[in-house]
Amino acid sequence: MLDLGRSWSWLPLTLGVLLVSKPSACTDLAGSRPNFLLLMADDLGIGDTGCYGNDTVRTPNIDQLAKDGVMLTQHISASSVCTPSRAAFLTGRYPIRSGMVSSSGYPVLQWAGASGGIPINETTFAKILQSKGYATGLIGKWHLGLNCDSANDHCHHPLNHGFDHFYGMPFSMMGDCIQWEISEKRAALENKLILYGQIVVFAALTLTVGKLTHLVSISWAPVIWSTAAAFLIFLTSYSLGVLIVYADCFLMRNHTITEQPMHFQRTTPLFLKEVALFLQRNKHRPFLLFVSFLHVHTPLITTKNFRGKSLRGRYGDNIEEMDWMVGKILDTLDREGLTKSTLTYFTSDNGGSLESQFGNNQYGGWNGIYKGGKGMGGWEGGIRVPGIFRWPGELPASHVIDEPTSLMDIYPTLVHLGGGQLPQDRVTDGQDLLPLLRGTARHSAHVFLMHYCDNVLHAARWHQRERGTVWKVHYMSPVFHPEGAGACYGRGACPCSGDKVTVHDPPLLFDLSRDPSEAHPLTPDTEPSFQDVLNRVKQAVEEHRSTLSPAPLQLDAGNVWQPWLQPCCGPFPLCWCDREDVQQ
Repeated sequence: MLDLGRSWSWLPLTLGVLLVSKPSACTDLAGSRPNFLLLMADDLGIGDTGCYGNDTVRTPNIDQLAKDGVMLTQHISASSVCTPSRAAFLTGRYPIRSGMVSSSGYPVLQWAGASGGIPINETTFAKILQSKGYATGLIGKWHLGLNCDSANDHCHHPLNHGFDHFYGMPFSMMGDCIQWEISEKRAALENKLILYGQIVVFAALTLTVGKLTHLVSISWAPVIWSTAAAFLIFLTSYSLGVLIVYADCFLMRNHTITEQPMHFQRTTPLFLKEVALFLQRNKHRPFLLFVSFLHVHTPLITTKNFRGKSLRGRYGDNIEEMDWMVGKILDTLDREGLTKSTLTYFTSDNGGSLESQFGNNQYGGWNGIYKGGKGMGGWEGGIRVPGIFRWPGELPASHVIDEPTSLMDIYPTLVHLGGGQLPQDRVTDGQDLLPLLRGTARHSAHVFLMHYCDNVLHAARWHQRERGTVWKVHYMSPVFHPEGAGACYGRGACPCSGDKVTVHDPPLLFDLSRDPSEAHPLTPDTEPSFQDVLNRVKQAVEEHRSTLSPAPLQLDAGNVWQPWLQPCCGPFPLCWCDREDVQQ
């Protein structure tokens, strides 16, 4: 007969061993690794959503995301323009470390047919999570380069940086993509081509006059042919310039161009369909999905259901459509039973654009109480962005954190939660946000944050925790147009150096804790610790600079259009195709 007392005597000991033993790494990760859904707007001002204080634009889905999770009020981009900001977001490093900056006044990649881009030796969070078994996808805007030596080597392509799947725009939405009031490139390009054409025409006319006045002793044939050639060169150059601009507005699925140029009225439904397919395809394994919206960059492409519906014109319409897209994506997540197992994050790459103005029409964002905007160096309006995290059951709901954090922090946070390790052969500037988000840490791990404009350090921030103060030091700042209400109108972005930048000696000092609008610079008379603060921040800047290693500047020589690098779905210049299934 079975002796139950003796047979079960092993149970307490076994349970004790199980309780004190550390689970295997595989078991631990399988039980804790979340999915990641990253949502990034393009040029959205921090004051453009209801949860951050806007009462004229309806953003119920983004607002609900904030109610269900954690909202950061001092979330800082590593740059006030998109290419360097996005490079820092993906690598967790200041863009100057990867060379994703410029010294020549071109702060973002200007052409799809350029050789600059995020270097292949950079390690994105997607690459680390991919190595840990995550399905990784990017849907939407990239704008971090494409080719190096040929039109299809795709050295900077998302699939070379850790993404299994890419569907979207390798370049960037811009006003030039359609005939619109605001043009980032077309107007300047056309003016140059018109000038060249005028020179050629002038030369031909000179020959003609010379022939008629007998100052040039040549036959009529060269004059006629040179005149015809002049007009032909002019028209060809002009047409080619327009073609290059439109050819940059295209969609790709992985390595294949599917639309060139894009059919913008169907881009939004195509993106939403792609998101749904990715989630359905990967719901039984851990995944990272980065949805990089084309909203709310000019030219504010909005489908007919949202046009004319907001109180803030075309810009408000575009925001409300993006919010609807956020809602549809979250609905899909919920429908697939993925909400509780997914860490969802919403942000913008930089602040709203005050430069997006034509006549009396403002097409850019609202940055709330903060000074400046996109492309304006270190001013808060260009670098302070929304930061919302939701992870049901893991993060508190309706929680607000007013601590300095950075878009670069997403990198170590995702790597840690995904079971990976940070690269040991390079400096990582981001800090793991999880203790702060969960409430187990009172303060951000950041003590200092540097604010670059191109490759020039414009400002630095010091969180003096013992005083509960956030100091901001400006070493230089762009000169604003006197009639521009705080902007550098007439330029694509404010310059970062040169005669259009003011060097501050002594530096400007602000206490962001009391003056977040940066309206009242402190002086030795108004702040007793004025010099001590400047000295401490100067020391931190010097320590930071000692960690920098030279890197080729991708936005200098690599930011020139090269015809052999132009992505084209036919023999150049026949860059027209439509490979999307319209009925689907």
